[in-house]
Amino acid sequence: MEFLASKGDYIRYFKRSLLLVFVCVIVLVCTDQDYYSLLGVSKEASSREIRQAFKKLALKLHPDKNQNDPNAHDNFLKINRAYEVLKDEDLRKKYDKYGEKGLEDQQQGGRYESWNFYRYDFGIYDDDPEIITLDRGEFDAAVNSGELWFVNFYSPRCSHCHDLAPTWREFAKELDGVIRIGAVNCGDNRMLCRIKGINSYPSLYVFKTGMQPVKYFGDRSKESLKNFAMQYVTSTVTELWAGNFVNAIETSFASGVGWLITFCAERGGLVNVGWMDCGTQGELCDNLDVSSSTTAYFPPGATINNKEKGGVLMNNWTFAFIKHKRILHIGMAGINFLWCCWFVFPCGLKDRLAHHRWLLFFQFGEGDKSNVQEFKKLKFLLKDEHIQVGKFDCLSSPTICNKLYVYQPCLAVFKGKGTGDYEIHHGKKILYDIVAFAKESVNSHVITLGPQNFPDKDKEPWLVDFFAPWCPPCRALLPELRKASKHLYGQLKFGTLDCTVHEGLCNMHNIRAYPTTVVFNQSDVHEYEGHHSAEQILEFIEDLRNPSVVSLTPETFAELVQRRKREEIWMVDFYAPWCGPCQALMPEWKKMARMLNGLISVGSVDCQKYYSFCHQESVRGYPEIRLFPQKSNTAHHYYSYNGWHRDAYSLRGWALGYLPQVSVDLTPQSFTEKVLNGKDHWVIDFYAPWCGPCQNFAPEFEMLARAVKGKVKAGKVDCQAYGHTCQTADIRAYPTVKFYPYQGTKKSAFGEYIDSRDAKGIADLLNEKLEAMEKKEKRKK
Repeated sequence: MEFLASKGDYIRYFKRSLLLVFVCVIVLVCTDQDYYSLLGVSKEASSREIRQAFKKLALKLHPDKNQNDPNAHDNFLKINRAYEVLKDEDLRKKYDKYGEKGLEDQQQGGRYESWNFYRYDFGIYDDDPEIITLDRGEFDAAVNSGELWFVNFYSPRCSHCHDLAPTWREFAKELDGVIRIGAVNCGDNRMLCRIKGINSYPSLYVFKTGMQPVKYFGDRSKESLKNFAMQYVTSTVTELWAGNFVNAIETSFASGVGWLITFCAERGGLVNVGWMDCGTQGELCDNLDVSSSTTAYFPPGATINNKEKGGVLMNNWTFAFIKHKRILHIGMAGINFLWCCWFVFPCGLKDRLAHHRWLLFFQFGEGDKSNVQEFKKLKFLLKDEHIQVGKFDCLSSPTICNKLYVYQPCLAVFKGKGTGDYEIHHGKKILYDIVAFAKESVNSHVITLGPQNFPDKDKEPWLVDFFAPWCPPCRALLPELRKASKHLYGQLKFGTLDCTVHEGLCNMHNIRAYPTTVVFNQSDVHEYEGHHSAEQILEFIEDLRNPSVVSLTPETFAELVQRRKREEIWMVDFYAPWCGPCQALMPEWKKMARMLNGLISVGSVDCQKYYSFCHQESVRGYPEIRLFPQKSNTAHHYYSYNGWHRDAYSLRGWALGYLPQVSVDLTPQSFTEKVLNGKDHWVIDFYAPWCGPCQNFAPEFEMLARAVKGKVKAGKVDCQAYGHTCQTADIRAYPTVKFYPYQGTKKSAFGEYIDSRDAKGIADLLNEKLEAMEKKEKRKK
């Protein structure tokens, strides 16, 4: 019985212990909140929403306001870390895909600002709807949209910027709807501001398509700012008469602005401005009850002969009165005829889309207000691209919208090839963003995909971008895909799949983070891991077609690297897919491999996939770059790269240093005998050992020596050791490259100066010179 009792006690003790462990695990899991939860935002949150949420928490949880809380510092570090990650597009994508493990290589932020900074300096214009805060990803699209922009480049630490802020807000409210008022925080967008040449704050610039940016240098009063901005707002002045009056007003619908009819031309760009001579057009003026010098404005709903709905006659009109007006339709000749700038067609959609480019707004019922009034400018802004603008009511024909995967109000570009070739807009529903999207989309080859046209069994290669519309990095990638598609037209098809709509299809392809970009080439599937730029996407595709890097397994590593031929050299990158520096290195690694093609073999090992093998090879961190030289007595003899720079050119220069030298080191005697008195063509690098540019050029010169081998001999002269020789050759700077061609007589010590430091460029130049010499020799014979 004692045994049974003790056994029962043991079982109860074991259960209690197990329960305690289970509770601890739950607590650990529950307290490990993700970054979105810490800030109280959804995964769909915009950059502005993330900033606003962080600011609210910062003011509440800051240690300055919680001095009696011993955990205040740690708690604030958590939300600060969450903000630092989620505000950065690249870090946010890594976090979404790999969680905190994907950020292990990123430095943890242990510093933060004072409470006063977050209260007064942080997010100056986030609460001002009239001011559009632009970041790096949307700046170019905004200022190139065709609209007029006045942008304030500021720093949150700049006192003058804070002094300007109240005036900038009032200015933005007064000109809302007239020009776009923007703001760029150079503290968060240092690279953008550096590229734009911003070196003082605040810097105010006007941007307009087709015009160089204009900097404002005046005083910062509201009136001065307004007078400066308004000089770039232009209008067209047209003389009107009975024959063109009605047509002029009707055709103004394309631009979405009305007509201001007066005897004087008024500057503004807010409405169409025209004038009429009542001396020659008396009958028309009488019909309009114009008996003296009068200004007439035709507002929305105006008719020509209806007194109640007619134009507004003004002798002393004000700018503020007309700046928000837009003509929507005109009735004429007593007939209830409405002329609208929208084309509405519930039927015949396929025929229309098959022959013309369209920007189409999908609505759900006549009460849908998703198309704001300013969008009526679209037809005017898109006329040069021959894009027509229309709307379609999905409630009147739900079958068509379902086939297009349209389940909520949105807009899409149809490229003139029917309903199968279209792209849905996922950016901001503001005019400049829509204009940029429409212009990019019709001239690119990216289409929206769904289950019916997904390239599962397509024989042609496809690049498919799996994304979510709420994901900022996804939206930033879309214009880059459009750029890349234009370069690869006819070679690779491009499509996008919205995983919030087609969740099952994304799950089928094991999509765990957005954006995930995959190339499908029949049975081969390749996931893109590089940066979100068209240039690197193109390099990725080029590398798929002509692989420059060998993906090594433990078996192929042993066969190709460890048992390599004695004259063979290998460079190997040991990496992990989740590692940020590894991702940054990958496009540079492939670029380097293409530059070293034929000289050094290049490979890579996935240490997440082959963890045991990498551990066995003593790989302790990622990326680990190793060079295995030729003629090594031991298979495991290698050199590790410890350089600071991991760009393609730095890596190539380091690797070329392990190749056998092809160029010849010359002394004064050999320079005279072989170069000046010899019968060979020579290219000479005059250098000094202590010279940094000379050291950087050395591997480039070795590439040149290999490129011209057999045609031109390559030599090097040390000007520190043989100063007299270099002085005789008139060398005044290092490095200096000179060409000494043999033309039947002794060569001059001066040679022919070559103004280039690029191996390929020099090689091309030498080949041109040799061809010219051959032609000259043939003519002599």
